[in-house]
Amino acid sequence: MKYGRTFTLWRENARPDWDSYTRHSFVERLKDGSLPQSAFLNYLAQDYLFLKHFARAWALAVVKADDLDEMRACSATVATLLDHEMSLHVQTCAKAGISADALENAQEATTTIAYTRFVMDAGFSGSFLELLAALMPCVLGYGEIGLRLAREASHKTPYRAWIDTYSGAEYQTACAQAGALLDRAIAKRLGDDPEATPLWHMLSDRFGTATRLEADFWELGRP
Repeated sequence: MKYGRTFTLWRENARPDWDSYTRHSFVERLKDGSLPQSAFLNYLAQDYLFLKHFARAWALAVVKADDLDEMRACSATVATLLDHEMSLHVQTCAKAGISADALENAQEATTTIAYTRFVMDAGFSGSFLELLAALMPCVLGYGEIGLRLAREASHKTPYRAWIDTYSGAEYQTACAQAGALLDRAIAKRLGDDPEATPLWHMLSDRFGTATRLEADFWELGRP
């Protein structure tokens, strides 16, 4: 239960989709270093576009929040995305000769559109909990993947910087805070027995949909 009780329960409910996401062939090829650089760069360009929408969705969570603690937690996640995670994409692509302008002007893949609009719809039309359910597979899944790859990855993999970002203290702290935010928000709105409420199952299903969209997103990095 590293990232909290709610996440643990939703993750288990989402299997085997969760395993398809976190152990996708793209992830395994990052681990052993066999992923072609061209495939990785294509993924990074699309993920850069995704993260812009993702940051906006977390900003909408600030608007949906009920109190200052929730607002601060969501605001901190926006800062992590804009000032830390996206900078990794820019730096990595720059080393490969892809400019920041090229990233900004990349054409969105239909997979990227489907996922980002799903998340943004949760932000515009859903509740705070519905939005969190759509956001958490990305945040916490990458944290889980990062920790596993940090243990298992070949020392020769050229993707060590990516692995180090998501296994590192800064990102793992953000994951722990996101999981705690989710648990507090659930307890505040659904009470001491949230699993007994009809809303719990809807939220768990939304988490599962986002998980499937995450697995589909890796397909953008196929060679």
